[in-house]
Amino acid sequence: MTGTGGGYWRRLVRRLTTDVSELDADDLSRKAEAVGAIRACDCKSGQEVTVLGRLRSVELCPRDAAATLEAELYDGTEGVTLVWLGRRRIAGIEPGRTIKARGRIAVRDGRKVLYNPYYELQNAS
Repeated sequence: MTGTGGGYWRRLVRRLTTDVSELDADDLSRKAEAVGAIRACDCKSGQEVTVLGRLRSVELCPRDAAATLEAELYDGTEGVTLVWLGRRRIAGIEPGRTIKARGRIAVRDGRKVLYNPYYELQNAS
């Protein structure tokens, strides 16, 4: 009982003393691993990936003639920018929503980007 009790107390103390954002990041990383997604920090340019995370921000970027919808997905390790070309709005794509996205990673201005990714809205759990 001592072996399991030490683990329980260690987890309890960690939950009580760790910053909420750090606990949230750990939770997102565990969820991503559970569904077989790749951590954003491990993604390389040109690689076909599936990432799972929470949308931090969503914005319409009217550049030249074609509008783009950009969303920052955070998976607990690092952010990935999702870009839908020629879209002004997508139902369900809103800040705070958890989604799974799939596509080929590119790098733009030093940031990881998925252009026109396939995506699945996840249940709020």
